[in-house]
Amino acid sequence: MYRYLGELLTRAAGSGAVASAYADAGLPASASLLRLQRYSQAVDKEDDPNFFRMVEGFFDRGAAIVEDKLVESLKTRETPEQKRHRVRGILKIIKPCNHVLAVSFPLKRDNGEWEIVEGYRAQHSQHRTPCKGGIRYSTEVSVDEVKALASLMTYKCAVVDVPFGGAKAGVKINPKDYSDNELEKITRRFTIELAKKGFIGPGIDVPAPDMSTGEREMSWIADTYANTMGHHDINAHACVTGKPISQGGIHGRISATGRGVFHGIENFVNEAAYMSQLGLTPGFGDKTFVIQGFGNVGLHSMRYLHRFGAKCVGVGELDGSIWNPNGIDPKELEDYKLAHGTIVGFPKATPYEGSILEADCDILIPAASEKQLTKNNASRVKAKIIAEGANGPTTPEADKIFLERNIMVIPDMYLNAGGVTVSYFEWLKNLNHVSYGRLTFKYERDSNYHLLMSVQESLERKFGKHGGSIPVVPTSEFQARIAGASEKDIVHSGLAYTMERSARQIMRTANKYNLGLDLRTAAYVNAIEKVFKVYNEAGLTFT
Repeated sequence: MYRYLGELLTRAAGSGAVASAYADAGLPASASLLRLQRYSQAVDKEDDPNFFRMVEGFFDRGAAIVEDKLVESLKTRETPEQKRHRVRGILKIIKPCNHVLAVSFPLKRDNGEWEIVEGYRAQHSQHRTPCKGGIRYSTEVSVDEVKALASLMTYKCAVVDVPFGGAKAGVKINPKDYSDNELEKITRRFTIELAKKGFIGPGIDVPAPDMSTGEREMSWIADTYANTMGHHDINAHACVTGKPISQGGIHGRISATGRGVFHGIENFVNEAAYMSQLGLTPGFGDKTFVIQGFGNVGLHSMRYLHRFGAKCVGVGELDGSIWNPNGIDPKELEDYKLAHGTIVGFPKATPYEGSILEADCDILIPAASEKQLTKNNASRVKAKIIAEGANGPTTPEADKIFLERNIMVIPDMYLNAGGVTVSYFEWLKNLNHVSYGRLTFKYERDSNYHLLMSVQESLERKFGKHGGSIPVVPTSEFQARIAGASEKDIVHSGLAYTMERSARQIMRTANKYNLGLDLRTAAYVNAIEKVFKVYNEAGLTFT
């Protein structure tokens, strides 16, 4: 059973609010006033906003700030009024979710029972193709959630200059309730349903791992597509990323999101101007941090921060939180969780009573799920830096409180973009059908050895060899690189460069528009400018 859910179906109930939001966004008005309006429009009384409306509210704030500049940047013969109509029109095109597919299909369980499984795939934007976004398995999956996450993916890709449109998928199950055999059936059937409706393909829509999915599920997806709809396509295995190495995956993909979180924090923590605003010193040396969610993102973020000198004092999960002011070792905690299935009872820490989000630390990393920081707990958060490892962990009302309290929020759409960045590298590898470094590895190694020999011969010609040959000994850093860059080296270097460049863009935008610590709005402004440019220069095929 298939249901195409167009934007009118899901937006009809809130059409009045949306209409007023568009009317306000169209005004060439004061940015600060509009930013405050957007906060309140996206939030209800209990501060449990509709997730997609929440993302739209953040978009509206960025659009209100950048609209006048976009009008001024148009170099056409149109009148000022026509230019403003063009800008507002393209902003209206960018904002909604283009396509949503809902599917339901039967599953015969191992015990002989039958049940119906629901799944969704949202494609927010095709300004760049293919669309890109993860597949999550969760009982909390809904149309609203996949639409919100798909729109975040569009802006996330734009912020880090990855040429994809945004998408997201979800299957409404708790994977712990199903056997491996049943999960394989669900994954392969969902892949077929997506393929039949044109919602998967190397140049159309490329899924990736997300909550409760990983290499195994991505391998099943690639195999299913390559042996059915994609059997004639030499690039079939590029239909999904996050695969095992043997199936065309790339080294460094598993840790990519956590490593990206580390690099994102690093770029802002090392910036003296921002640290002075927060009353902190640059660098990781004296910083403590707390992580909510010890999954893939939380674990790898913790590893890299620990490696570079920061101290983890607390970790929280659904079933409990732990605390140790002297620091928690990530490897020991990982081993304990693998052995016991939980972090609760970890011998080198004590149970933490209360919310781990309100614990005393310098850096708070919510790496679990959306809407964790709300107006109800934002005033009690003690961290000076909030690094959003999860998607949408901060509600607009909480974001407003953090700005008022001079707390820096490093936004999700930048900070957790490491995953899609390395997915892009994997996708390119699949299209090129060759691993990174394979063609140049030996040449680089030989060139480096010849360089050392050339230096030695030059010294010997100058000073002679009376006391024997003059040894040229490479430094330990050069020795480590003398053999050339491996695939993992190239991936790590490309990710670090991407996160650094994007951070600089966000900082410049924040300074340009005098946004202070409002990095989220700066990131949205960057994303809107880039997506707008694509739509404007491509033009509209049908109007």
